[in-house]
Amino acid sequence: MTTRREVLLGGSAAAMVLAGAAPVQAQSTLNMAEVLAATNPALPDLVYGPADARVTIIEYASTTCSHCARFHNDVFPELKAKYVDSGKVRFIFRNFVLNPLDMAASMLSYCGPAERRGAFLEFLFKQQEKWAFTNTPLDALLTAARQAGFTQETFNACLQRQDLYVALNAIKDKAADGFKVNSTPTLIINGQVHRGALTMPELDKILQPLLGA
Repeated sequence: MTTRREVLLGGSAAAMVLAGAAPVQAQSTLNMAEVLAATNPALPDLVYGPADARVTIIEYASTTCSHCARFHNDVFPELKAKYVDSGKVRFIFRNFVLNPLDMAASMLSYCGPAERRGAFLEFLFKQQEKWAFTNTPLDALLTAARQAGFTQETFNACLQRQDLYVALNAIKDKAADGFKVNSTPTLIINGQVHRGALTMPELDKILQPLLGA
């Protein structure tokens, strides 16, 4: 029986396990220009909102993190409607891979059409309990991926891509070593680090002073 921590991704990801810490809110300050520059040209950030927005939020998240799923399912739609769609906030999503299954899901998000990556990630968060917390998670992930247009062949081919595996690990390592990201979700808001799944009232309290509201 395959368990969540025994998923084999073509042999390359089997040894990669990073235990996720329980989200707790804490704060520190980072150079936002350095954080923005810590992207990987091979894996473009998922960006919502204009580049000239007064506030930029960078989220480091895991597809298998239940706190991340709760944030994306319950909070992000309101955040997007209230601040991003109005041009006040730019929101940037980056993967912070926690385990082999998360690696598989993150790789799949880059193997499909670029314009559908956001929709695919949101689908994974909405369906998380059906694929991330089962006795056969890789089979369940394939079932989810089929709904996004993957076949068995394209699914397998994606999980064999060493370039994606290396690039995703590089993003994780840069975040962990350079910015002390050690749990998900972590939000960096204009250089201020907020750990844990913030609620909408908490985000309002942070964003409104930055926006002069």
